[in-house]
Amino acid sequence: MKRLPACLATLALAVVGTVTSAMAASDHVVLYSANDDTVNKLVADGFKQSTGITVNVISTGSGVLFRRIASEQGNPQADVVWGVSAALLKQNGKYFQPYAVKGREAVPELYRDPNNLWVGTNIQVVTINRNSKAIPDADAPKRWEDLLDAKWKGRIAYTDPANSGFSYAAATALLQAWGDNDAAWQKFGKLVANTKVLNRSTLVFDGNGSGEYPLGISLEYAGNLWAHNGAPVEVGYPADGTVALAEGAAIIKGGPDLENAQKLIDYLASKPTQEMLLKATFRRPARQDVDLSAVGKMPAFKEIKVLPYDDAKWEAARADTLRRLKTTIQETR
Repeated sequence: MKRLPACLATLALAVVGTVTSAMAASDHVVLYSANDDTVNKLVADGFKQSTGITVNVISTGSGVLFRRIASEQGNPQADVVWGVSAALLKQNGKYFQPYAVKGREAVPELYRDPNNLWVGTNIQVVTINRNSKAIPDADAPKRWEDLLDAKWKGRIAYTDPANSGFSYAAATALLQAWGDNDAAWQKFGKLVANTKVLNRSTLVFDGNGSGEYPLGISLEYAGNLWAHNGAPVEVGYPADGTVALAEGAAIIKGGPDLENAQKLIDYLASKPTQEMLLKATFRRPARQDVDLSAVGKMPAFKEIKVLPYDDAKWEAARADTLRRLKTTIQETR
């Protein structure tokens, strides 16, 4: 067989190299998300339009996602995990690839990892939402302790903390604020005695919006969404403080495509994306450089009194605390 001239051999190698590089370049990224389908679609469509990269979304509960990530540790199948609590992100740092997300300085230090293992993308604020048709402004409760009044018995919707992360956080934040002792548990028992304990958060949101339950221990975005859709719902920020929990994103260590993972997490944390999600879904951005006026009466984060909250402590004590919460709820029925 005749040898190729040197110049043609060099050209052939260059062509092979170019083809190999093109074949290696990925046009998709895999996202594990605990967010709902509406949010996932907004982000997948926006990222595709911005970068040309397809987001393959696998969506389920955050606990399921992390069990999956753990089982796949030897051969990761996803690039990014998103929409999970800061508590879970802190606990699972060993699965994450450090990356300094663009614009991370706009996120408060409390809501991002000091070693760049994860970054907060939105903040869930627990609120006392009120149906203003059922309860006029003058009678609105202003503090958590106001809910202990017997006049509210049966008029407050509350999600079973065994079924809801934010409901568990609300309970434990109040227990912590009230002293984390037997007296605090007795006080919480008085509050929960006035509630209707429901199995799903959506039942609280819907019941509050429809007026079935005049008050709801709820989330900020849910009240704003109902109000936007025409329901007489007012979002209440307790004067004695409340809990604000970050949800965020992280790159999975050893995932199929690190370059696209970095692009995706930059996109999720970017100002335009968080502005889009704020306007479409009323999710409070973790970034503090986003103008909130586009969604009406949402106060700046610095204007909300946030209670100190030891999420690591309460996550570690979850099983025992849930057992005691269950007993407390049962004793008040």
